Amino acid sequence: MTIRVLLADDEALLRMAFTTVLDAQPDMQPVGEAADGDEAVRLARQLRPDVVLMDVRMPGVDGIEATRRIIRVSPQSRVLVLTTFDLDEYAFSGLRAGASGFLLKNTRPEELLTAVRNVAAGDAVVSPRVTRRLLQNFSAHIPGGGSGQREERLHRLTARERQVLVQVARGLSNREIADTLYLAEATVKSHLGRILHKLELRDRAQAVVFAYESRLVHPD
Repeated sequence: MTIRVLLADDEALLRMAFTTVLDAQPDMQPVGEAADGDEAVRLARQLRPDVVLMDVRMPGVDGIEATRRIIRVSPQSRVLVLTTFDLDEYAFSGLRAGASGFLLKNTRPEELLTAVRNVAAGDAVVSPRVTRRLLQNFSAHIPGGGSGQREERLHRLTARERQVLVQVARGLSNREIADTLYLAEATVKSHLGRILHKLELRDRAQAVVFAYESRLVHPD
């Protein structure tokens, strides 16, 4: 399967660099470039890309609002937010808006390609290191304790599913969760699928946000 990628960034040189990296891969195809959020939404509606690489700071409609709109107009598209350590609050906002993960702009090409493939396959890209720092810095802005609806959804989970969700929120991979909980990796994957279904969540990134917003886990 060829992964169709839309690039959204107001820096032409960065778009060119990403396009060069993606175009060199036999399983990827850059299908469009946007210099602002409005154009990103328009192209997503028109092109229906598998993955959107989305800068958060762009003129006009920013990457967060553009992400929110793209999830509505092209539900099958997965958004990967591009950020820097100086913009962690935008990364968390991006996840809440529906992004499937975030990457640092200075990430190595091989990490970018792995992230695009993971997101296209339905996984999320939530780096444990960046997730911990982001949530520690901005936990004060996360709504506390669940609303009644969040609590009701949380009660749908079994004790084991809660354990898996906690580890997901801490940024562990399926393999790491399997090692931590003494489970087979395939079992962890099955648990995660049921968790997403029961909680009515889109992907792993949304599970992380849900776990913190419901106070199932805390940044410390």
